[in-house]
Amino acid sequence: MFSFLSEFTRDVDSPSTFIVMDADGLDQPRHYKVVPRNVMFLVAGSAAGMALVVLAVFVLTPIREIIPGYGTAEMRQDARLNELRLSALQDSLDAQQRYMSQLRQLMLGEVDSTAAVPSPPEPAAANEQVETPFESSSNWTDHQQPALVLERLQNPDNTTIRLADMASTQLPSVLLPALPPLDGFVTRGFDARTGHYAIDIAAQAGTVVRSVGEGYVVFADWTQEGGYALAVQHADGYLSVYKHNGRLYKRVGDRVQVREAVAESGNSGEITTGPHLHFELWHNGLAQDPGFYVVGL
Repeated sequence: MFSFLSEFTRDVDSPSTFIVMDADGLDQPRHYKVVPRNVMFLVAGSAAGMALVVLAVFVLTPIREIIPGYGTAEMRQDARLNELRLSALQDSLDAQQRYMSQLRQLMLGEVDSTAAVPSPPEPAAANEQVETPFESSSNWTDHQQPALVLERLQNPDNTTIRLADMASTQLPSVLLPALPPLDGFVTRGFDARTGHYAIDIAAQAGTVVRSVGEGYVVFADWTQEGGYALAVQHADGYLSVYKHNGRLYKRVGDRVQVREAVAESGNSGEITTGPHLHFELWHNGLAQDPGFYVVGL
C-alpha cells in the first residue's frame, strides 16, 4: 500500500489511469483516469468539513457540557448571580441589620426612650388621639379604610413618641403615592368584609412586576392559594405582597429598589381566574386599600 501511494503521488499533476476488473476476469475491464492533486483536494476538503461538523456539534449543542471543566449553563448562571449578590451584600449588610433591628423595635413597641428624637409640638385638644398600642388583628373591621395606624407609641416611662418623627430620623421613608406595580386594569377592588385585602390587576402573563418601594424581600416561595408569591418589607412599617406570579426574580434577603423588577405576572395558585396580580399593602399589621396609595389605577 505504501509503495502504491508513493507511486501515485510522485507527480501530482500527471493523471494516472486505474483499471478495474473482476477477479475472475470475465467482465470487460473499466478504465478511470485520476489526477492525484484532485484526489488530495477532495480528501482534505472532506476532512475539514467533518472537523467543522464535529466542532459545531460540540459548540452549539448541550454535548459541550460533557467536556471536563466546561460546566453546565445552570452552573455558570448561578455563578454570575452569586457574584452579583455578593457585590450587593458587601455594601448593604450593615444597613440591612440596622434596618431590621429598628423595624422590629418599631413593630413591637420596644422603643428606646433615651433615643434623641425631636420634640413634636402638642396637638390641639380637638385633634388629640387615644394613646393605645397598635396590634395586628384578624377582625375585618380593623381594616376598614382608612386603616391608619396610631400616630403615637407609649414608652415604659409613660412618655410618648410620634412614629412619624422616629421614622423620619431613623428609617428611610416610602415614597407615596407610588406607581402601580405593573401595567394593567383593576378587575377586583379592596373589600375587607369578604377578606379580600388587596386589589387584582389583570395583565398579560409575563408582564414585569415591580416593587412599589425600596426594601428587603422577606418572603419568596410557592403557596397553595397564591401560587408564586413575594413580599417586600419597606420602611415605616409598610409591607407589599405580590401573588399569582408566573416567575420570581428575587430571593429572601435580597434588597430591592423602587421600581425594580421582582417577578413576572402569571396565573399560578389555586384561587385565580386568569392572569393577574393580587397586590396587597399592609401598614403595621393593618391591610390598606392600595387604591389610596397607588396612582393610575
